[in-house]
Amino acid sequence: MSHTPSQYRESREPWRTNHVPCKEVEVASMAQGPGNLDLQILIQASGLPHRELARRVNDRAHRAGHRQVATDATRIRRWMDGEQPRPPVPRLLAEELSEALGIPLTPRELGLVPTGIPLDTIQVPLLTEPAAHTLAGWTRMDLLMLDRRETMKLAVGAPLIAAAGHLLGGTARSLSRAEAGFNADNVAALEEITAQFARMEAAHGGALFRTAVVGQLNEVARRIQDGVPASLRPRVFAATADLAALAGWTSHDAGRYAAAQRYWAYAIYAAGEAGVPGRGPEIVTRMSHQMIYFGKYDDALGLLRLAASRAKRDGQVLVQALIQSQTGRVHAALGDPDQSARHLDRAEELLTQATSHAPSWVSYFDAAEHAGACAVSARDLTHQGHRGHPASPHFRAALRLRAPGFDRVRAMDMIGLAAALLDEGEPDKAAAAGHQALESAGMQSSLVASRVNTLLAATQRYQTTEVTQLRARASEMAACTPVTSDIAA
Repeated sequence: MSHTPSQYRESREPWRTNHVPCKEVEVASMAQGPGNLDLQILIQASGLPHRELARRVNDRAHRAGHRQVATDATRIRRWMDGEQPRPPVPRLLAEELSEALGIPLTPRELGLVPTGIPLDTIQVPLLTEPAAHTLAGWTRMDLLMLDRRETMKLAVGAPLIAAAGHLLGGTARSLSRAEAGFNADNVAALEEITAQFARMEAAHGGALFRTAVVGQLNEVARRIQDGVPASLRPRVFAATADLAALAGWTSHDAGRYAAAQRYWAYAIYAAGEAGVPGRGPEIVTRMSHQMIYFGKYDDALGLLRLAASRAKRDGQVLVQALIQSQTGRVHAALGDPDQSARHLDRAEELLTQATSHAPSWVSYFDAAEHAGACAVSARDLTHQGHRGHPASPHFRAALRLRAPGFDRVRAMDMIGLAAALLDEGEPDKAAAAGHQALESAGMQSSLVASRVNTLLAATQRYQTTEVTQLRARASEMAACTPVTSDIAA
C-alpha cells in the first residue's frame, strides 16, 4: 500500500510557516514501495522539502554537539523508503517535525524505533488519518482477494504481543483539522448498521455477510480520512471499534485469520480513540481466542496478561471476568486443572459482582458464556487424561442459560454436549443429542466445523448403529467446511 500525498495537501495548512511545498516530496513518496509510511506522511504534512529538512536536522544536531551528523536529501528519501537512521538522528528528526507540525512526536511515531521483529502484519500508526489510511488499504486488499487463498502471514509470538501492548498503551493524535467525513445522521446510521451486523453474526455466523462488513469498514475508513468533528469523535470511533472487531471475528470464522488480526488491531486502536474503558482489552481476548485455536497457548496467555493489566485499570468488571474465564480455559488446554479452576472460579466471582448494565459489546459474556468456557475446559482436561472433569453438565448449563439470538454458539454447545456424552460413555444419549445438534448446525462457520470435528473424533470408539449413522452425518458436514486447525474450538 502506498499513500497518496495529495490527500494531505489541505490538512497540511495549519502547520505551515513560510515553507513552499516541494514536488520532490510527492514524487518520492509515490515512486517507492510502502517503506516507512508514517514518516512519509509526516514529512509530506510538514511541507518541508527534503533538502531543507536535512539542513535543519544538521543544524539541530550541531547545536546539540553531534558534529558527526551530516545528512542530506538522499538520506531523507532512504529513511522514507524504510532505512533506519542511527541515533541520535531519530530523536532529532522527531524534534524537527514536532516543531514544523506543531504537535509532539516521538521517534516511534515516525516509524524510527526498531522493533527487532517486523510487526507489519498488524501494525497500526497512532495517528488518526494514517491509521485510517492503513485500514482502507487492508480492506481494499481483502475485498480484492475474496476468491483467492489468503497470503498474509499470521502474527504470533513476540510481534503479536508487542503490537497488542503498543496499541493498548498508545495515544492517537490527529493530523487533519477537516471535519467533512461525518455528521450526526450518518453516525447514527453507522451505529445502527453495526448493531444489526452484530445481531446477524450471533444468529447465523459471519460467513454470509463478512464481505458486507469489510465493505462498510472500508467506507468508514474513507470518511475518517475526510475528518471527524470533535463532538462526534467518541461515537464515531466507538462504532468503528465495534465494526472492526466484528470484521475480525467474521474473518476468523471464515478462515481468514491474518485479516482477522489486522481488523482486531485497528479495533483496539479505535477503542483507544473512543476512550471506551475495557473495550481494548475485550478485543485482545479475541486475539487470544485465535491463538488458542492454533494451539499457541503461551501467546494466548501473553495477550491475556496484557488485557488483564489494562482491564484492571479500566475498572470494567465484566471484562475482567471474561479475561479470567478465558485464562482458565488456556490453563485447561495446557493440562493444569488447578490453575484452570482458580481462574474459572475467579471469573464466576467477578460475574456476580458485575451487576450494573453491561455495554453491548461485552454483554455476550454472561453465565451461559462462562458455562461454555467451563465445558470446553473440562473437555480438554478429560482428553488429557485428567479424571473427574465431566463436560456434559457444563454444556447443559450453557444451553439452559443461553439467551435467544445466539444460534451459532447454541449449535456449538449442542455439538459439544453430544461429544462430551460420548467421552463419558453414554453413546445412546450422545447419538440422540448429536442428531439434534447437527440439525441446527447448518451454517458456514469454521468454529462450528471445529466442534463437528470434535464430535467426529469422539465417535471413533463406538460401532453401534446409532453412532455409526451419526458419524456418517458428521463426516458429510465436516467435508463441507474444512478447518485449518486440529485444536477444538
